[in-house]
Amino acid sequence: MTRQRTAFATRPVVDEAASFVPQRESSGRGGITVQSIRGASTVTSVWATSPLKLLIPKSRGPSVWACLSSFGGGMVAGDQTHLNMHLGANTRCYVGTQSSTKIYRNPGMLPCGHRLDARLDPGSLLVLAPDPVQPFAGSRFVQRQCFNLAPGAGLVLLDWVTSGRSARGERWQFDGYESRNEVRVNGERIFVDSLRLDPPDGALAGSHRLGRFNCVAMMLILGESLQPFANAHVADIESIPVHRRGALIQSVSPLKGGCVFRLASESVEEATLAVRSRLQFLSEILSENPWARKF
Repeated sequence: MTRQRTAFATRPVVDEAASFVPQRESSGRGGITVQSIRGASTVTSVWATSPLKLLIPKSRGPSVWACLSSFGGGMVAGDQTHLNMHLGANTRCYVGTQSSTKIYRNPGMLPCGHRLDARLDPGSLLVLAPDPVQPFAGSRFVQRQCFNLAPGAGLVLLDWVTSGRSARGERWQFDGYESRNEVRVNGERIFVDSLRLDPPDGALAGSHRLGRFNCVAMMLILGESLQPFANAHVADIESIPVHRRGALIQSVSPLKGGCVFRLASESVEEATLAVRSRLQFLSEILSENPWARKF
């Protein structure tokens, strides 16, 4: 088993799943099923209950596209969502968001939460590349995402968070943020990534924590069909020199069957450009660039 721990979390992150599970029943649920019909990926089932919204701008083709959304463009105190996904054999699915997921302030101290459970059959590919989470001051967010891959399935996973409304001077002022990603292949857990940003451990904007950075990101590329792209990322990033107090820091770690890429950036805009550059290889796989018309 390969375990990845962020360098930005100072409190040891426990492995018990319960610490990442929302404390009350989800108020918004949804599901997406994709099957191969006559050689094309096709959304055969989609449903959602408030506050979760699922938009399907492309329901059939070489790949299908889905967009996660919510009323108000974010989550208010107490909102919790749970999404189930099933990708049938030899299907491709891209999942994104309309914009950054805002986590609004939380005067009632009720945490927002999101859970995703995805099952990928042989030969399928899931690209989960949302815009970053943007927690406002006084908010709390807990996320857990679990991926179960059959042999031959592929996964591209992007998970990132910003400092909040930095233009208003609101930097890392939320009450808590947790995100955990777990990947199993053929039932064996091969990857766990846990990030906890907890102000009681020390000021998040302090020089020994997140300091000058306003965005941190993790991207996982995993799967036999994606191995050449992962190898290219490893070779490219290892060739980039590291500059003292650089505005953008990138690192990569090879994994069996793929790689994990991380970055920290002073600018959310610069982080976005770097992430989209790293995801350009998906344009050919998905038969179109999902970010071509995004702001």
